[in-house]
Amino acid sequence: MTDALGEALHLLRMSGTFYCRNELTAPWGATMPDMADCLWFHVLTSGRCDVEVDGRVIPLEPGDVLLVPGGQRHRLFHGEAESPVVTTLPHEFETENYAVLRHGGGGAVTHLVCGAVRFDHPAAKHLVTVLPNVLHVRQADDMRATIDLMAAEAKAVRPGGEAVITRLADVLVIQTIRSWLATDPAARTGWLGALQDQQIGQALALIHRDPAQPWTVERLAHRTAMSRSAFAARFTELVGEPAMRYVTRWRMHVAMNRLKDRDSTVSEIARGLGYESEAAFSRAFKRIVGVSPGQARAG
Repeated sequence: MTDALGEALHLLRMSGTFYCRNELTAPWGATMPDMADCLWFHVLTSGRCDVEVDGRVIPLEPGDVLLVPGGQRHRLFHGEAESPVVTTLPHEFETENYAVLRHGGGGAVTHLVCGAVRFDHPAAKHLVTVLPNVLHVRQADDMRATIDLMAAEAKAVRPGGEAVITRLADVLVIQTIRSWLATDPAARTGWLGALQDQQIGQALALIHRDPAQPWTVERLAHRTAMSRSAFAARFTELVGEPAMRYVTRWRMHVAMNRLKDRDSTVSEIARGLGYESEAAFSRAFKRIVGVSPGQARAG
């Protein structure tokens, strides 16, 4: 694993939108709403659960982890039962973002930990966008200890339970993505494949770490010990666009994130990304994003 991919995984620091510990009795059903810019995760710690997503049904077994990286609407169920949207079901909120849900018909018990999380860093956000619509890991040995800890916490509410479960959930999401990266051939193509290339991955890591640097094709080629022509051709082949266009687009990813900070002016963001003037930055931003920085901030 190159630094670029390792750093992308390191930057998968989540801000929890919603975590829920579920005690469900058969028959039961629940529909997870569409959560734009979020990743849904589900960890089955005991009982039975089927997940209907993208027109297919995936049966989960205890110890399984399932991610829905795009945050799209999907249904969880066991047996024949109505599946109301989860936000309409009665929750016991222990904190603003952590709840306990008890629901179902009184039969066999299922324990499930669910959550919807967001990622803040541009590298993490981009990594999530290139994941499949669904990631399902079955009882992976390297994740068993984390799942066992989560199962123990899910059995009963204890002091500090929210902190433990949310942190374990963050670890499980990263472990699930890492498992997919290690086993699926699709993870070795496109941007992900480029991250794992010894030389192009190094160039991507340099860009990600310091997008404000005055990068040129020559400078990146020199840092990766390649000729200019060989570097330019290989970068375009693996990443799917020329190096300097990628540099500009990456700066705009970072700018979009910084525009959320209302204390930073557009001029400050421009200087922080290596632009000599706000006008030059605004032209590049509109060319890549399609709207001006001011419009993006307002939106």
